Amino acid sequence: MPAENAPVADHLDDDDYPAYTMGRAAAVLGITPAFLRSIGAAGLIAPLRSRGGHRRYSRRQLRIVARARELVDQGTPVEAACRIISLENQLADALRLNREISRRLGGHRTDI
Repeated sequence: MPAENAPVADHLDDDDYPAYTMGRAAAVLGITPAFLRSIGAAGLIAPLRSRGGHRRYSRRQLRIVARARELVDQGTPVEAACRIISLENQLADALRLNREISRRLGGHRTDI
């Protein structure tokens, strides 16, 4: 986790740096703070808490919330949207691992 007193300029390229307050994150995404809280309550993201207890969000988390918003706008319930995104992330991780293993094996592939 980043040090709270670290200069912000050191984190300009860090997708995981919690640079956005709840209000700013909601404004950037065009959503309500309540939607952000519901995504957090569903366990999809876990915003960093400042010393004062305020939620702080990273760019990576904002992309996840934006994906959840897309699904909800299509009529998917929040909990289901969170599960879909979780499964999408698991699939992406598995595919990345599969490519890495395949690369390490010299490109040999065994289809099951």
